[in-house]
Amino acid sequence: MLSMQRNDHRQYDDLADEWWRPAGDFELLHWLAAARAALIPPAAGPGRVLLDAGCGGGLLAPHVRDKGYRHVGVDLGRLALRHASERGAVPVNGDVTRLPLRDGSADVVVAGEILEHVTDLPGTVAELSRVLRPGGLVVLDTVNDTALSRLITVTVGERLGVAPVGLHDPDLFVSPRRLVAEFARHGVTLTIRGVRPTVPGLVKWLVLRRGGAGRIVPTFSTAVLYQGVGRRVGDAA
Repeated sequence: MLSMQRNDHRQYDDLADEWWRPAGDFELLHWLAAARAALIPPAAGPGRVLLDAGCGGGLLAPHVRDKGYRHVGVDLGRLALRHASERGAVPVNGDVTRLPLRDGSADVVVAGEILEHVTDLPGTVAELSRVLRPGGLVVLDTVNDTALSRLITVTVGERLGVAPVGLHDPDLFVSPRRLVAEFARHGVTLTIRGVRPTVPGLVKWLVLRRGGAGRIVPTFSTAVLYQGVGRRVGDAA
């Protein structure tokens, strides 16, 4: 039985020790962070800013540490931000629907596994686009709004331990078509591709409780997980 409603962000305070526990509940998020970072190029010059919206415990930080950005992590969870700060992110307590950053202040905006949790998708996309400078890069991944993603992420995933119980509300899952259209309204052209975890790594984690054995790879289908990369209209970096 859930002690809170689905998608209640306060659950992350209860799970704060899981962010960096080897083979813990957030193991899959580590693989997604590594795959996300692979889409981020090195900073084109000094003083460039990477905004990590909904940064959680700072899982992206080790993968972008040497890329030359000032890594700013925004999250509602203060316990998560403590972890993010320890890994090198500049912690900012805030809501992704009301980002406490100036217009055009970020060279790269990252939204990893956050869009399926927001209750105001248009407002969130507007904010992510607002803080992205012209020519800036957006990198994201999220969960598709399909029956298959509901089955895998919630029905099966929660039973097997792929996702902690109650973290996802399937009514908030986001279709690629809708997301592309929302970003296009703000001058960001988004390209989408499907991704999935490697099966051997997933089995080692779930059965043997071994962390670090898996990774995220491209796949032909966007039916469950997908990545998006786009640029805001303007001069290139």
